[in-house]
Amino acid sequence: MQRTATAKWQGDLKGGKGSLSTASGILSDTAYSFSSRFEQGTGTNPEELLAAAHAGCFTMALSNQLGQAGLKAATLETKCTVTIEKTDAGFEITSSHLELRARVPGASKEAFDKAAGEAKAGCPVSKLYNTKITLDAHLES
Repeated sequence: MQRTATAKWQGDLKGGKGSLSTASGILSDTAYSFSSRFEQGTGTNPEELLAAAHAGCFTMALSNQLGQAGLKAATLETKCTVTIEKTDAGFEITSSHLELRARVPGASKEAFDKAAGEAKAGCPVSKLYNTKITLDAHLES
């Protein structure tokens, strides 16, 4: 299975503007810019999208882990905070913090903690943060 998204950009870094689109159409020419990424401007940014992806992936993985333990969540709500910082090497994503609120009838603290830990380690987005990155670059005239 593959999923795709497209980024377009016009101009320089600080004064330019861009848009993001996904094949599903959920994002369609959604604005992003230097201001929306590093300040408080209008639009989305890569880190916000990474946070949404990590929260969604982890929460689904936890639902699966709970199911394997014979448990079913009444509610799972995960907030993810992705931090980007300027370091000596330039800007880096330095952390992704998951904050979970859950109601799981019949779950012991031990079973819940085990399922949550396995979901954190096993969700594909968690694994992505340590993945090989490939690039096909084509210069058009």
